[in-house]
Amino acid sequence: MEIHYSAEQNAFREEVREFLRQELPADIAAKVKLGKHLTKADHERWQQILSRKGWYAPGWPVEHGGTDWGPVEKHIFDEESSAAGAPRTIPFGVAMVAPVIIKFGTEEQKQKYLPRILSGEDWWCQGYSEPGAGSDLASLKTRAVRDGDHYIVNGQKTWTTLGQHANMIFCLVRTDPEAQQQRGISFLLIDMDTPGITVRPIITLDGDHEVNEVFFDDVRVPVENLVGEENKGWTCAKYLLTHERTGLAGIGSSKAALSHLKKIAAKQQKGGKSLLEDPLFRAQIAEVEMSLMAAEMSTLRIVAAASEGGVPGAESSILKVQGTEIRQAITHLMRKALGPYALPFLPEELEGDFDGEYLVADYAAAPASTYFNMRKLSIFGGSNEIQKNIVSKMILEL
Repeated sequence: MEIHYSAEQNAFREEVREFLRQELPADIAAKVKLGKHLTKADHERWQQILSRKGWYAPGWPVEHGGTDWGPVEKHIFDEESSAAGAPRTIPFGVAMVAPVIIKFGTEEQKQKYLPRILSGEDWWCQGYSEPGAGSDLASLKTRAVRDGDHYIVNGQKTWTTLGQHANMIFCLVRTDPEAQQQRGISFLLIDMDTPGITVRPIITLDGDHEVNEVFFDDVRVPVENLVGEENKGWTCAKYLLTHERTGLAGIGSSKAALSHLKKIAAKQQKGGKSLLEDPLFRAQIAEVEMSLMAAEMSTLRIVAAASEGGVPGAESSILKVQGTEIRQAITHLMRKALGPYALPFLPEELEGDFDGEYLVADYAAAPASTYFNMRKLSIFGGSNEIQKNIVSKMILEL
């Protein structure tokens, strides 16, 4: 299927490309394209550049600092940013908690938190999953007991992405243990500097410190930090998860990764020819590319249908499953293209300040690490098995 963009949309694409050519720092783009680790400072530097342009929060209403982009413009911006090597936007503040505050928060909460998200003053993390409550999130056990003008929070959250950088966390907590699971949950905004909060690192399979455990021991949270009504936080949680799962499709990043894969395959030799000329490998690339094209069409159709005031429903689960499987397939083919050169995994080669001699080549440093890291995609944001159950129930009515 061929996509036909309007003249205005093509002009917007050129505007985005020119902005990226002029403003995207070359050192950050080089790190992204080679799969190297980005520092907190790298993310903050790019956020400030986007904020000055007014492009950091395209999903927000204009009156709160967003843009007037439609779903096609957002897709174009994501596609061009990924192709140029721009860092992905850390979603927890701008794309996850902010939409919840805009829809369910008080005017005071909007005035307090939204400008701090735009300016980068607050770095948010997500307090959803627990050791016994992952995809079955409604079984969470972190408690919040009302004590005058405060809640007293006790419990544990896990897989807290980039929690080591955060000064704020949005949490689902149980405020009525006697109610049915979803009905006794509330949505709280918690300052990470509050006494009683402990953050412990979890080192993942690729050797990186990306996720954490967060412990709450008699943490006092002002009642004014409750978003929405007490015991009705599940409504906020579902609203947020539809935004998270739709974003996990990762169309732009997949297209950039597929392009990188083709360049590597063109350099690798098999039988005196480039791997890209091998019929079997070409067929495997073509299969992934066709799936990606179908996912892109689905993304445009679903997001466009939701642009008239609603939010994606169970369709976001389809995008989550399809998009994450594509991203995993690309990392698998990347390792396959490199063959034995993908085996060495030297963490120092992934650091931005590495100036030594690469064991193989700069493009061979990250594929093993990326492959292992991408295994998580089909688990977080609600496992793909759970997403398939949602689709069977909500769409197929099985």
